[in-house]
Amino acid sequence: MKVIDTLIPDVKIIEPSVFGDERGFFMETWNQKQFEELVTGKPTVFVQDNHSKSKKGILRGLHYQTENAQGKLVRVVSGEVFDVAVDIRKDSTTFGHWVGEYLSAENKRQLWVPEGFAHGFYVTSEQAEFVYKCTDYYNPKHEHVLLWNDEFFDIDWPLDGGLPMLSNKDTLGKRTEIILGRNQIEL
Repeated sequence: MKVIDTLIPDVKIIEPSVFGDERGFFMETWNQKQFEELVTGKPTVFVQDNHSKSKKGILRGLHYQTENAQGKLVRVVSGEVFDVAVDIRKDSTTFGHWVGEYLSAENKRQLWVPEGFAHGFYVTSEQAEFVYKCTDYYNPKHEHVLLWNDEFFDIDWPLDGGLPMLSNKDTLGKRTEIILGRNQIEL
């Protein structure tokens, strides 16, 4: 696999080796040893796999957990999304920065979103199926949502004609608050 750096050093794009011919293709989507050596540099255990399906114009996120923070290895198996990771680690030099990447069934790219990031995606194809591995279990009591269009982050979502469709939870996402005049976010 090929690992590509992003503007936030801890977020990585992963391009698997794909072997194809007239019959179709084969690719290895997960290899513990390579992932730890090339991506995280430390032991990484995934405990949960998730799969969602969404229609064009749906935006999911920006989600994070204050306890049981989840690292996520995300990919698309049908369609295309614009996937976003936002650094919300208070002591990080890239605090408040975001990375966006198109993930699709065609490009077969994956994105590593480590713990300490808010995550979301916008569906750019007619529909998309999104799958991801998590390093910790989902904890609804400690899940939070940042508003997808918060000016603090200024994410350049590739919206296709108007506002995205949001869940009730995502509509109620919180705006960031800068406290004490420093780069800290109240989460």
